[in-house]
Amino acid sequence: MKRTLLKTIALGSLLTCSAAVMADSSDYKLMVIKTATAPLPLEESFNSCALNVKSKNYAQAEEICTKAIALLKDAEGPKFKVRQLTSYALSNRGVARLKAHNDTAALADLYEAVQVSENSMVTHNLTRAKEELSL
Repeated sequence: MKRTLLKTIALGSLLTCSAAVMADSSDYKLMVIKTATAPLPLEESFNSCALNVKSKNYAQAEEICTKAIALLKDAEGPKFKVRQLTSYALSNRGVARLKAHNDTAALADLYEAVQVSENSMVTHNLTRAKEELSL
């Protein structure tokens, strides 16, 4: 009971935080979670994924993004926010895979990200990937 309550409170505070973008308009957009509270496992893995992409540690970024996606599958909270964060995590993993030249998996992630929660940031990444791959 105590653990469930703590998890719900922690997730609730996480899901009310904002997402930020790390990139300019000509590059891929990597989403991170901004919150004033101490890092939670989901926030930590989500942000670490984006930072590893920026640092060109693509294999590690993919692994960490996959962990964030798995944590979101078990997340309890507003469905819209969970879908949005899942979309962002898929998009971040897609960028990591694209940079690692795993184009098929990258496109699958980016298309899924748009299907989960269509928004301008993930749509930008899909469009950018299709341009880069000449699709």
